[in-house]
Amino acid sequence: MTAIENTALGRLEKEGRLLNAVFKGGTIKPGRFGFRGDVALKFQIQVADEKRPPDYSIEQVLTIAQDGERTIPVLAGYLHSFAYLADVAGVLDSALSPDGRYFMFCNNIDLLAKYRVRLGDATFHVLPCDESTVWKEMMDLVGINKDDIKKLDPGGKLDYLLDAAKALELSYDEISYEHGLKSMEPIKNRNENRPV
Repeated sequence: MTAIENTALGRLEKEGRLLNAVFKGGTIKPGRFGFRGDVALKFQIQVADEKRPPDYSIEQVLTIAQDGERTIPVLAGYLHSFAYLADVAGVLDSALSPDGRYFMFCNNIDLLAKYRVRLGDATFHVLPCDESTVWKEMMDLVGINKDDIKKLDPGGKLDYLLDAAKALELSYDEISYEHGLKSMEPIKNRNENRPV
């Protein structure tokens, strides 16, 4: 069984950033640890012992990390605002690698936009996400059918999807983070048009 402490996710765990886990544990690949949940980016100020939810997070994160390796090879997640991408680069920092595959689905970019943004050593593939989930979007992006993975356990499904994502070669236009900030749209209210 792979211990999270021995992977690139260990520091995030120690800092209390791995939240709302749907899956957190060893996958079917030897020495690999998988995580599905949220990664806190900015914490609220805590009063006394009160535990508050973070101001904002990378939500619906899908990631894996290998025992003994210092960087995360692949990660996908949802950002409520493109502006948070700088926090992603800052918080994950040394866990990101130039060879890694990082996918960020954003609420407030043009629905037809797809681009690459380089921050530090890492390159992020930035894609729109409107009323969908990161899991579904990633399945579509890599071309996996639900039936392909239905017999696998949660760790196996994560392995299958993220191994396929690692092999993706996407030639999106590269833009600067500053350009992305200028062209981002207002944040859509997630609860709008939802039945009460």
